[in-house]
Amino acid sequence: MFIKEIFDKVVSFLALLILLPIFLVVAILIKLDSPGPVFFLQDRVGKDGKIFKLIKFRSMTDKPRVPSSEVFLDNPEITKVGRFMRRFQIDEIPQLINVLRGEMSLVGPRPVLPFQVEKYNDFQKKRLLMKPGMTGWAAVNGNKYMTWEERIKYDVYYVENWSLWLDFKIIFRTILVVIFGEEVFAKEREEK
Repeated sequence: MFIKEIFDKVVSFLALLILLPIFLVVAILIKLDSPGPVFFLQDRVGKDGKIFKLIKFRSMTDKPRVPSSEVFLDNPEITKVGRFMRRFQIDEIPQLINVLRGEMSLVGPRPVLPFQVEKYNDFQKKRLLMKPGMTGWAAVNGNKYMTWEERIKYDVYYVENWSLWLDFKIIFRTILVVIFGEEVFAKEREEK
């Protein structure tokens, strides 16, 4: 775990430095595309149930909406720039700040909304034993195409079987998800 923590800090710091020009370009595109802030902040639940502010690039209109567990690309509230960012997961890049601050990890169960955690049973609460991640085992196995119960099982599997090797495997698969889309791994999982 110590190595995981150091890896998170070093990689998130270096990635933020390298990606700073992209941050600036994305911020300009967001402002040109629709009114509202550049960043979207939302309460999420972290390790041991601690609440933190998740940071993302805003990809939707600035209208208030009811929080939900999933937003698909055909949602009319997603902006033009937002659709592109979501497809290539560019909207997630600011979470590197959450990783650098120690609220998240590069890899772990994806952070969820407080109302979801309120409904957790003992098995589901195991997700909270590790820091949430920018990517995770469910995220690279067809995430949006899974039921909530399936996602939980994948996340708990990760918590119970964590290793540096599994983290590197997830990071590699995340690159493939960004390039080819989640559908590829959703189909692969269904075929098993």
